[in-house]
Amino acid sequence: MGDHKEQPLRVGAAVRRRRRALDLTLAVVAERSGLSVPFLSQIENDRARPSTSSLEKLADALRTTAVELLAAADPACSVDVVRAEVTETPEPAPRSRSLVRGHHQMHATEFTGDHEAGREFQYRNDQLMYVADGAVEIEAEGRAYRLGRGDTLYLTGGVRHRWRATVPDTRVVVVAVAEHIEAVRNRKR
Repeated sequence: MGDHKEQPLRVGAAVRRRRRALDLTLAVVAERSGLSVPFLSQIENDRARPSTSSLEKLADALRTTAVELLAAADPACSVDVVRAEVTETPEPAPRSRSLVRGHHQMHATEFTGDHEAGREFQYRNDQLMYVADGAVEIEAEGRAYRLGRGDTLYLTGGVRHRWRATVPDTRVVVVAVAEHIEAVRNRKR
């Protein structure tokens, strides 16, 4: 009924727009991301869907985030339902899915399982991490935080951090102010 189209997000046009905005060739993006030119071409033409890992590498090469690329994949809607993904058997690999589609002021992503624990994140604007299930350890500003089910952590924009799941099947929801929003003020330290 009121659901947004029931198809997977197609990020090809968003990737192409971002690459062209930065005036980069496919060869340059391939070199920066470690992905092949033919694969990048297939992504841009929606003939291939990148894995979470490939999307993150591509986003890094394009100086943006996977969340921003996913957000730019569909036009904005004033009301949008994002249905839970139902799988026959649990997926052993870590995965992420956008909980908000379109170009909005806020983005939300659900991470299930673990991810690249050594990867450092730094978002331009504020974000909130909510542990829906399981437990995580987060390093931010030289301190370690342990969060369990139902706990939240708020990070001001610009704070470098990394996190890892400490329990199998952990689910973390990250809600962030979109990168295109000018929400960061100059903060003197």
